[in-house]
Amino acid sequence: MQMKKSLVIVVLALLTGGCPAVRGPDQSYENRPETDSGLMVKERGRVPPLDPERKVSEQDCSKPIDTAGGNLMCKGEPTAAERRRMDEEERQRKLAAERRAKLEEEERQAKARMEAEERAARERLERERAAQAARDAAALAAASKARAAEEARLAAESKAREERERQERAAAEARARQRAEQEAREAAERERRRLEQDWLAGRALLESFVAKYGKVEKFKEVAEPINGFLDKTR
Repeated sequence: MQMKKSLVIVVLALLTGGCPAVRGPDQSYENRPETDSGLMVKERGRVPPLDPERKVSEQDCSKPIDTAGGNLMCKGEPTAAERRRMDEEERQRKLAAERRAKLEEEERQAKARMEAEERAARERLERERAAQAARDAAALAAASKARAAEEARLAAESKAREERERQERAAAEARARQRAEQEAREAAERERRRLEQDWLAGRALLESFVAKYGKVEKFKEVAEPINGFLDKTR
């Protein structure tokens, strides 16, 4: 372990050309075991200052070193208090990571539930819309069918009414013709009776004239033709 630390210090010296003393939480760099190798200068004043523009990579030199991160600055071997602090920090980091992971998982599950609920709501809304559209289509079809049936009924009633009216007109016209024919026959019969009565009255008048005045000398010339006429029409 001591040899490894010494090699680390040599590499550090070669890379940086010297570095200032690094103080840990509990002890200075000069009092650390690494200074027993004699490779580092204990007098702080002889160490040139670091270029503030150069990148510094602070690492734990007791572990494998990454030399690509800039000028190396060793943290040194942590003390028991530092280890406890580091262990506590690591535990807190793990707890924080677990909490973050738990929160992320809860958020993921909550997001998944929300997406599932939204998807279910969309599907339910689509089903409701489809059902409503089907009900509307059925209602429209029923209304159209009812309207067609009503129109057919009205058309049938109108046709039946027109037929009744035609039959009624035909019956009225027939009755009118019958009444006119009856009236004509009655009028003809009345005229016939009138003529017959006139004829009988005239004949009776002629017979009465002949019977009353046929023997009068002056009316003989008139009575003879009348008798002849009466004899022909008996």
